[in-house]
Amino acid sequence: MNTESLICYNRLWKLMVDKNINKTQLKDIAHISTNAVAKMSKNEYVSLDTIVKICYALDCGIEDVIEVVIERQENQ
Repeated sequence: MNTESLICYNRLWKLMVDKNINKTQLKDIAHISTNAVAKMSKNEYVSLDTIVKICYALDCGIEDVIEVVIERQENQ
């Protein structure tokens, strides 16, 4: 059995809707790069430093920003 982990940022996008913040505003208030926002939009990995900046800017915990989704696939 092969196990792959995938980072999902859906919790962040929901939190941003709740706080009425768009991606450009997130970039500005968290002092993160446009590239980091683009990576998160594609559920790609970003540095823990970037996640911490977002948590600080939005006054939330890591669990409010990311989720690890485990996908299990059977080898054939």
